[in-house]
Amino acid sequence: MAAGWTLHALRSALAAGLSMAVATGLGVPDPYWSPITTIIVTQSGVADSWLISRRRLLGTLLGVTLGALQVLLLPQGVLSYALAILLLGLVCGFSRIHQSAYRFGGIALTIVITAAPSDAVWRVALFRFVDVAIGIGVALAITRLWPEAVPPNEPR
Repeated sequence: MAAGWTLHALRSALAAGLSMAVATGLGVPDPYWSPITTIIVTQSGVADSWLISRRRLLGTLLGVTLGALQVLLLPQGVLSYALAILLLGLVCGFSRIHQSAYRFGGIALTIVITAAPSDAVWRVALFRFVDVAIGIGVALAITRLWPEAVPPNEPR
């Protein structure tokens, strides 16, 4: 096994473990979302991490908000879900937000509407956003403190 892969795996494991520890320590209900976000962000280069993080955070904020509003204001069902995803896409498009923010927002929206009973929807939305924010924060800290050197001939 190449030394680069060993360091990459060690760095990823440290970041994911730290993210899980922070989320668990803060008592968020589904702490596994934090390391999932951390793994996504740390798989990018330093410059890409900042860009991906901003897009993911913005998309998640839009997604959890629209998801919560869908649960509270519309009847449950596939049509309401599809309308919420459409509205999210239109908001992102008209706001000229990058398409990846729409993708992350759609994921967050889907999680909120499938996991949240109407009496707890804002709680689920808030914790989903907090999970992502923790994951991004840990990933950016690790990326900053331990930048990964990728050989120019090795694909990412």
